Amino acid sequence: MELLKIIKKVSEKIIENKDYLTELDREIGDGDHGVNLARGFEKVEKELPTMETLKPFEILNKMAMLLVSNVGGASGALYGTALMKGAAYLKTKEEMTPEVIVETWSEMIKGIEMRGKAVLGEKTMLDTQIPAYEAFKIKADAGANVKECFEFAELKAKSGMESTKDIAATKGRASYLGERSIGHLDPGAVSSYLIIKTINDELKG
Repeated sequence: MELLKIIKKVSEKIIENKDYLTELDREIGDGDHGVNLARGFEKVEKELPTMETLKPFEILNKMAMLLVSNVGGASGALYGTALMKGAAYLKTKEEMTPEVIVETWSEMIKGIEMRGKAVLGEKTMLDTQIPAYEAFKIKADAGANVKECFEFAELKAKSGMESTKDIAATKGRASYLGERSIGHLDPGAVSSYLIIKTINDELKG
């Protein structure tokens, strides 16, 4: 798995969707999700050449630091915490096997839950992340390779993201809208989906 190549593609995808994510956030939030996230990933992209000799856990740690220090709003803290948690687990691992990815992803989700004080079904990025993670785990437990695991994960990530349209927000700025937030996609759920989709596209080559 070409980690740096994947991170480069993810960065490009977020930057490319900056306006779309900001527009989604303007409908139910602060209107800065895309702008903030793109700023963080621009920094990540710029720093990629300095990461070539780093181990996977060091790469995730560095990304976390770059996102936390350059992304305003909740998304920087949430994605940053997720990456730090994932990195802490990865520290003792040599290889990115499906099993290792399952455990790393599980830690990342715990980080998001802890930091965002959110659970599944509250119109957040977890509504994309958790179904995707569970799908990945089902395939990994059945002995599938990373590629097959991510393919199934993307499928479930997409339906998870789409489900946020039908949920009334109870977290963050969107919660002020209550029922009026129904009918809108959650921007964090969409950025999470874009990340998972990009990883899957890269692995499919």
